[in-house]
Amino acid sequence: MSDQEKADTRLEYARLKLEHSDFDAAINAMIAVGCDSMQIQRMKKKKLKVKDRLNELEDQIIPDIIA
Repeated sequence: MSDQEKADTRLEYARLKLEHSDFDAAINAMIAVGCDSMQIQRMKKKKLKVKDRLNELEDQIIPDIIA
């Protein structure tokens, strides 16, 4: 992976980390005001997709340790 690719990956990771945090805050706000449970479930699924992508990027950023 080139330096530019690494930088792009780290940038995407940081952006998704913020997006994940935003989803968390939005979900908590929706629960607090009593939104429709179906809307909350949709938001949770979107948050989970972001988390999955974060895990993929983390695997690319952090090399495996051969033990």
